[in-house]
Amino acid sequence: MSQIELRPGLADVPAAESAVSFIDGKNARLNYRGIAVEQLARQSCFEETAYLLLKGDLPTQRQLADFDDQLRHHRRIKYRLKDLMKCLPENGHPMYALQANVAAMGMFYEARDVGNASSNWESVVRLIAKLPTVVAAFHRIRHGDEPISPRDDLDHAANFHYMLFEREPSPSVRKVIDACLIVHAEHTMNASTFSARVTGSTLANPYTVISSAIGTLTGPLHGGANEETLDMLQEIGSIENLKAWIDEAQAKKKKFMGFGHRVYKVKDPRATVLQDLAEHVFAETGRPVRYDLAVAMEKEMAKILGPKGIFPNVDFYSGIVYEALGIPRDLFTPIFAIARVAGWLAHWLEQLQNNRIFRPEQVYVGKENTDYIPLEKRP
Repeated sequence: MSQIELRPGLADVPAAESAVSFIDGKNARLNYRGIAVEQLARQSCFEETAYLLLKGDLPTQRQLADFDDQLRHHRRIKYRLKDLMKCLPENGHPMYALQANVAAMGMFYEARDVGNASSNWESVVRLIAKLPTVVAAFHRIRHGDEPISPRDDLDHAANFHYMLFEREPSPSVRKVIDACLIVHAEHTMNASTFSARVTGSTLANPYTVISSAIGTLTGPLHGGANEETLDMLQEIGSIENLKAWIDEAQAKKKKFMGFGHRVYKVKDPRATVLQDLAEHVFAETGRPVRYDLAVAMEKEMAKILGPKGIFPNVDFYSGIVYEALGIPRDLFTPIFAIARVAGWLAHWLEQLQNNRIFRPEQVYVGKENTDYIPLEKRP
């Protein structure tokens, strides 16, 4: 029998060297290429943050303008991709539609030679630029509406809002969408990033790599926690019911959605910055009742879970923000993908620099020395 030590979930097992991002879970630090995510969310924009992740350094004004221009002019999608969306079930989850379209996208753009740096960069631009268009288009098609064409005069965040609602966002709404994209853009070696690197290590084309990552993100243990947080808050109902609900949930050993993280042992820094920026949106949209309930719940849970190092993660507040903006719940995880594609691609490019195909070992726990029994002699 195998004597290899098993680490379920590869816990604490390094799978690669990376310079893309860094987490200090004990001190609430998340850095992209050395820069704190809070600084980027407040002072940068998604386009600049994506460039930083992909290239390793902040761009000059000219470099950012060129990258932004490339993104704006690659937003449109092939009409056959729209036809594909029209053939998908109207009640199908948008994440599955996104995965299918990204995989199909690879058939329209030749990108099999991943040793070609120029081709790789074209794929990077297309994927970042087109994912918002796919998500918005499928959302409208499933409701019987024609997709809204992207506008080259709007930035990444504003254009996505426009394609969803056919109206430009206010400055504060645009800023909070932009910040959401920034805080979700990268998060070290999580499940979907690992999936992207494993697929990339086979030298698969980048559309297959991102399709693989999106598929991993569809799992409820990775994406979707913000939807489940809203369900939980809806079940609680009001601040008056909070204490009794928590007591009952503890007695039944229910999971508290939006709390805890595999890495963070303090409050997720992304939750903190998102909460701060959300206040500006709530001044415009009205302060959601669920937000006040969430704040009250965070204070109550700090007494119970705080000593165990369990605090709110980014999903605890992001769903409330998206809901306040009128974004449907089943688009929350696709928006996560729209942001995270920048990080996935940064890791893919890094994987290619010193590539070796992933081939981990296993711990065999099956039968040994078993003889074959002919079919007619089996009981």
